[in-house]
Amino acid sequence: MKNRFITIAGIQSKVSPNLEKNLKNTEKLVEKAVQKGAKIICLEELYRTPYFPQYSNLSKNLFSETIPGESTEVFSKIAKEHKVVIIVPVYEKIKNKKGKWIYYNSAAVIDENGKLLPAYRKIHIPQDPGFYEKNYFKDGDAEYKIYRTKYATFAVLICYDQWFPEAARAVRLHGAEIIFYPTALGNIVGYNEEGDWHEAWEVSQRAHAVANSLYVMAVNRVGVEGKMSFFGQSFLSDPFGKVIKRASSNKDEILISRIDLERNKFYAEGWGFLRNRRPDTYGILLGDKFIEKSKRLKNVKHYKDEKKALEKR
Repeated sequence: MKNRFITIAGIQSKVSPNLEKNLKNTEKLVEKAVQKGAKIICLEELYRTPYFPQYSNLSKNLFSETIPGESTEVFSKIAKEHKVVIIVPVYEKIKNKKGKWIYYNSAAVIDENGKLLPAYRKIHIPQDPGFYEKNYFKDGDAEYKIYRTKYATFAVLICYDQWFPEAARAVRLHGAEIIFYPTALGNIVGYNEEGDWHEAWEVSQRAHAVANSLYVMAVNRVGVEGKMSFFGQSFLSDPFGKVIKRASSNKDEILISRIDLERNKFYAEGWGFLRNRRPDTYGILLGDKFIEKSKRLKNVKHYKDEKKALEKR
């Protein structure tokens, strides 16, 4: 089996309230990743802005930008000069036909010629204490994007998307060899969760790697912002769920690794998870059966503790 080696990188960083400072800092880290040999580089979710959805009613115009815009202009130049692919997650604003601004949690993808490919817009949007994302983001257009670049074919799924096995399976069936998950996830300061959110976050994505026989790179942020303490530890999983490399929990870092995309075929053929699917039994997955949020949840102790911790700002 012929090898297909490619070097990929994820950039995790602390984010300040200063958008321009964040852009400059990330630009330097991307340049370093290029110098280290990375050909596909992924930034963290909302790389340029603080995680503002932890608050319920801030002004959208404080953080949003267009695609193309300032971020894509900077990284398109780097991509073209160095012949690299860069994934740039931003808070996108776009005018609809009526001239009204619509806002998305998006990922701009720039190919090795500096050309903007169609942006992916986050499809699954959470709405919980500390994660008031529906207040800021319109649902994506229910279309997963597959990026067939010079170096690899990949998909970008954003943060909350990572908890949905249907999304990972869909992009794999469309031909993705790698899934990049730009993320902004951590713990609420002063709140003792019932479980280990970091472990759950990592395990879920490693499971996607195994079930779909592909590489998964999750790119998180670090540092404390308001009541959110981001746990970093961006990681790369191989198609067998093994963590090849994991970043630190507290500092800016370039997570970089050389991978062999032919390993996808090796594991896919060995396990047969894709070959032995039974689509005729999956009809319920296309239905509208949901578990609604219980009205009793507000009286559950850990839920009340979570809200109490968020209120202590």
